Amino acid sequence: MPQIEAFRGLRYDLGHVGSLSDVIAPPYDVIGPELQDQLYQRHPANVIRLILNREEPGDDELNDRYVRAARYLKNWQAEGVLQSDPDPAVYVYHQVFSYGGQEFTRRGFMARMKLERFGEGTIYPHEETHAAAKADRLKLITACRANLSQIFGIYPDEQNEAQALLEAAIEQVAPLEATDHLGIVHRLWPVTDIQVISQLAAVMGPKPMFVADGHHRYETACNYRDQLAAEGDLPPQHPANYVMTMCVGMNDPGMIVLPTHRLFRGLPAMTAAELIAKLGDAFETEDGGEGPGQAQSIWENIEFADDQRELAFFTTKDQRWTKARLSETGAQQMAQIASEHTGDWQGLGVSILHRLAIETLLGGSDLPKPKYVHLVEEVVEALQTDSGDRESFPLAALVMPATLDHIRQISEHGERMPAKSTYFFPKLLSGLVVNPLT
Repeated sequence: MPQIEAFRGLRYDLGHVGSLSDVIAPPYDVIGPELQDQLYQRHPANVIRLILNREEPGDDELNDRYVRAARYLKNWQAEGVLQSDPDPAVYVYHQVFSYGGQEFTRRGFMARMKLERFGEGTIYPHEETHAAAKADRLKLITACRANLSQIFGIYPDEQNEAQALLEAAIEQVAPLEATDHLGIVHRLWPVTDIQVISQLAAVMGPKPMFVADGHHRYETACNYRDQLAAEGDLPPQHPANYVMTMCVGMNDPGMIVLPTHRLFRGLPAMTAAELIAKLGDAFETEDGGEGPGQAQSIWENIEFADDQRELAFFTTKDQRWTKARLSETGAQQMAQIASEHTGDWQGLGVSILHRLAIETLLGGSDLPKPKYVHLVEEVVEALQTDSGDRESFPLAALVMPATLDHIRQISEHGERMPAKSTYFFPKLLSGLVVNPLT
């Protein structure tokens, strides 16, 4: 059972920084060099200096980006730029955004959650993690001794009972507000009422928690806890036994899961006819038309079908789309080559794409990392930009995202989906609250 508790967060003092919008940032793993520079320039106390400090000439073990991040954190506290809340709180967090021409509000709350290793309780991962990212985050958490960004956890709650408790508590309270670089509005309310927090903990206790985003940070928090425990006693209430988590009900109307389409590198260039020949009888195929611009209408048909077996491929050699649907023969082949996995895992679009189509039928078992994009417009733009150099992305693929039901089913089987099976939109901000681990 996930143990949820209030904590005394570190938050920006607006008297020092002015606008909260100037000091927040998206998660480190979606920040490229250009956005990193923009955030550095936006404000001298922008949280980018903590979550993704720049490498500098002459860096060594005594003075590197992790050391600089820790120094900024310490100095900002000493100067009053960051101040500790006087009372433990649970932080209600709303995100107001537009998607597909509609406005949504995703509602959740940030609390500290008791750590447990995956597989040892009712906190479940759903995607694979990578050692390099965890090593990077461990260096940062060791230097700063704080959760600088929150884990994103989702939990089943058909009646939204947990969130309703908090919504009632903030009904007449004005929020703190920030707008990010995408124009998404983020609102925050600290809730310190002990009775409300106690009721919330009781409601949350029996529920499973699924890590939607932040797998690397969650596993790093476990590693940091174990690192401290190995150095000496770690009392049960030590804050390193917990991790700051944004909790959102799976039935919240603002839960949006976007697809992650792929542009593959490293495969030999091929025409649509050559692709179809390699796919063989594992897929039923159909011509999808010529040119990147056909992607939108093809994707609309895939979305309408709402079937994980539906894929679409673009071969840049001849600039043609091929629509592909997993056949019964393909399903049988998938069951054979992925026999270590359950039928739920085998039926995922991303599993079919990678394990069967790319690795088995096209022989791409050791390819460079694909380019991942979430909007069809980004697929079209990448393919049009690439048209003069058709070996950069010899193949692109449109694929359905895993649903929230898939996450729950596959996670409870003890399995993890292929990387980038889901993209939860929008991303959570860093800089709203910091959870000190001292």
